[in-house]
Amino acid sequence: MSTHDVRHHLADLSPELDARISDHRDDIVIEVAPENLLQTAEELLGIGFDRLGMVTAVDTGDDFEMVYRITSRSLSCSAFVKSRVARHEPSIASLCSVWPAANWQEREVWDLFGIDFDGHPDMRRILLPEEWPGWPLRKDYDDPNVIRRPDYI
Repeated sequence: MSTHDVRHHLADLSPELDARISDHRDDIVIEVAPENLLQTAEELLGIGFDRLGMVTAVDTGDDFEMVYRITSRSLSCSAFVKSRVARHEPSIASLCSVWPAANWQEREVWDLFGIDFDGHPDMRRILLPEEWPGWPLRKDYDDPNVIRRPDYI
């Protein structure tokens, strides 16, 4: 099934998703407002997206973009779900109740970016010591022991 076919299949199964789905470089990308993330994830699970493969964040400088990679074994396809998170109070719903595999991945995002996941069952650092100051993958992270490379990306 092509990404175009899957997009139309998703729109048929869940019409409210249609406006938020795009085909980009043969990937299905679903843009979701943060307040609708949990409901959208539950809908996607209900129509066959049964596997969460990745949770990460991107620091855009102005805000954060949460990125989730999900897969449907029954539809033989994958999709990205993206949601913007405000920089001044970075918080978004946890998806652990939908896909348990989100547990450690959300903890990693919290540990490195400082994005809080509302409803997470065990939000604590997973990679860094508890006393670590700040969030090292943020663009504004400052540590005198880190040699900054020029921002060439």
